[in-house]
Amino acid sequence: MDILFYVAFAIVFIFLVGIRIVRPTHKSLIERLGKYNRFGNSGFNWIIPGIEKMYQVNITEQMVNAEPQEIITNDNLNARVDAQVYFKVKNDEESVKSSIYNVNNYQWQIVNLARTTLRNIIGTLTLKSANSERGKINAELYKTLHLETSSWGIEIVRTELKEIDPPKDVQETMNKVVKAENEKIAAIDYATARETVADGEKRAKIKEAEGYKQSKILHAEGEAEAIMLVNEAADKYFTGNAQLLRKLEAVEKSFEHNAKIVVPTGSELVNIIGEMAGVLPLVKKAKVEEKSKTTLT
Repeated sequence: MDILFYVAFAIVFIFLVGIRIVRPTHKSLIERLGKYNRFGNSGFNWIIPGIEKMYQVNITEQMVNAEPQEIITNDNLNARVDAQVYFKVKNDEESVKSSIYNVNNYQWQIVNLARTTLRNIIGTLTLKSANSERGKINAELYKTLHLETSSWGIEIVRTELKEIDPPKDVQETMNKVVKAENEKIAAIDYATARETVADGEKRAKIKEAEGYKQSKILHAEGEAEAIMLVNEAADKYFTGNAQLLRKLEAVEKSFEHNAKIVVPTGSELVNIIGEMAGVLPLVKKAKVEEKSKTTLT
């Protein structure tokens, strides 16, 4: 009875000890006596205690920091460079096996490979070009890591260049240069704006002067046209009367000096003098008498 109890207890203990629970974020490899035996999926798994061993591998996206390092650029300046690498182990069986059996501590290997690659890339660039070509550096770093880790069952997701800091004195000089360039651009923009405003004011004044000139021309043309119409009316209606007025003035002056003037019969001057004296011309008198007789009859 006691033996059966101990046997049952031993079986239950071994069963409990051999239970392995694998999370969905991991995959597992199970070795038996130091040799790969099978692939463990997420969930419940059981291994033989003391004979089998399980290795779990994280298959989610991970990040490692390449750690800041001093790199001498092509123009002999020390730049402090730091980068980050994002990667993940592929979730198929062969990739998980490669991440365990083809490389020793792949995270540490990625960090060192990234640091070496950065030194090779930035060492061929000047400090200015390194700062202006961050995208190119990221692309080169990604390409190199992708090729070198292809047999590790790892996928390089992306690389990020965090910083490329020059020495402090160089940084201060660069800041002064940038500040001077910004001030220059601001001055040019201000001058351009002032020039634009002045040009607008100039055009406005020209337009105003042209409008004033045009209004004066139109006003002068109107006055000239009015004078012309007055002259035409005077020529049409008052030229003859003016001549007669001059003749009367001459007769009046002659009468003042008792001068005798011979006026031809039937001339306009005789009719005007007659009208002025209240005497009708003979022709007009005859016509008036004839009209009166007709009325009486």
